[in-house]
Amino acid sequence: QVQLVESGGGLVQAGGSLRLSCAASERTFSTYAMGWFRQAPGKEREFAAGISWSGGSTIYTDSVKGRVTISRDNAKNTVYLQMHSLKPADTAVYYCAADIRPWRVVVSTTPDEYDIWGQGTQVTVSS
Repeated sequence: QVQLVESGGGLVQAGGSLRLSCAASERTFSTYAMGWFRQAPGKEREFAAGISWSGGSTIYTDSVKGRVTISRDNAKNTVYLQMHSLKPADTAVYYCAADIRPWRVVVSTTPDEYDIWGQGTQVTVSS
C-alpha cells in the first residue's frame, strides 16, 4: 500500500510563504487524485485543495483561492502545495491524502473519499 510523507511545514510570519511536499512511496501514485486537507486545533479536518491524477483538474476551497496552488510531479511521485500571503487563520496541521480509485477526473472535497493519509505537517502563521 502506498505511503505518504509530508514535509515543508514550519513557522512563518503573516504574509509569508511555504511550500508543502507530499512524497508517495509507489509509482501507482500517478493514477491517484490527491488532496490537501488541514485541521486546526479544536476544529474538524477541512479540504484545502485537490488535483486530479493527471494534474489537469484542480479545486480549492474558497478561503485559500488565489493564495494557494496545488501541483504534482508524477515522475517524482510528489504533490505540492504552494502557499502565499499566509494568514494566522491558516495555522493547522496539513495532511495530504490519496483517492486510490485510479484515473478519477473528479476531485473529491470529502475526507471520507480519500483512502490513504500522511502523518501531517504543522504550519504555524504568526501575526
